[in-house]
Amino acid sequence: MQNNENKVALVSGANTGVGFQIAKALVENGYNVYIGSRDLAKGEAAVRELGRSAKAIQLDITDSDSINAAVKIIEKEHGYLTLLVNNAAVSHAGLSGRTMEEILGAQRASIAPISELKTVWDTNVFGTLALTQAFLLLLHQADSARIVTVSSALGSLGINSNPENPYRSNFDAVYGASKTALNGIFLSLAIELEDTNIKVHLVSPGFTATALNNFQGTDSVEEGSKEPIRVALAEDLPTGSFTGPAAFSGENNVLPW
Repeated sequence: MQNNENKVALVSGANTGVGFQIAKALVENGYNVYIGSRDLAKGEAAVRELGRSAKAIQLDITDSDSINAAVKIIEKEHGYLTLLVNNAAVSHAGLSGRTMEEILGAQRASIAPISELKTVWDTNVFGTLALTQAFLLLLHQADSARIVTVSSALGSLGINSNPENPYRSNFDAVYGASKTALNGIFLSLAIELEDTNIKVHLVSPGFTATALNNFQGTDSVEEGSKEPIRVALAEDLPTGSFTGPAAFSGENNVLPW
């Protein structure tokens, strides 16, 4: 069982961007943090910045063998997992070098290639759930565990159904709708686990400048990481929460589903 002085976290997609900032905050708050990265060398480079309580782990959430190998490593080294942060995601599967506007324009529901939609959803939805399912046993072995999934306000049906939302034209069928599906699945998981030792949270970093939007976001990665970090460190939030930055969310940072 978990030693409360030895909290263990896994952050997927943690070698850069919001994932790296979350991992950094966890290290600074006494966690042993596994840095999940598809490219192990990039994960190891991140660990050199983070210090001794971080460890790189090869993790491709679309590859069941990679997921199972990660489970075995953490099971052998600790026997439990305190916190799973689902951060890994992709925004498109098309040509690189395009602007955010070009990408979104190509991902409208009327013209989006089904193959691209499947590729993006394979990471953002199915891969995220597959990783979570694989680690549930280790999460149950902790005294108190949490699953924090980095989503997006762009996936909110409540926000995007409002004609006064100036960004609703950005709600596309590939990336935006993948976050809607992600929200639905993890709300379902929160309901399923609400009488267990595992809490489930979803969090939006806001419009953050990362590789997901060709670094065209309005917020720096440090600013955009504030709410995900708050949620990742909080142990008293009610399960099933969906929150975002204070600038565009409601009371207690709550976002509409």
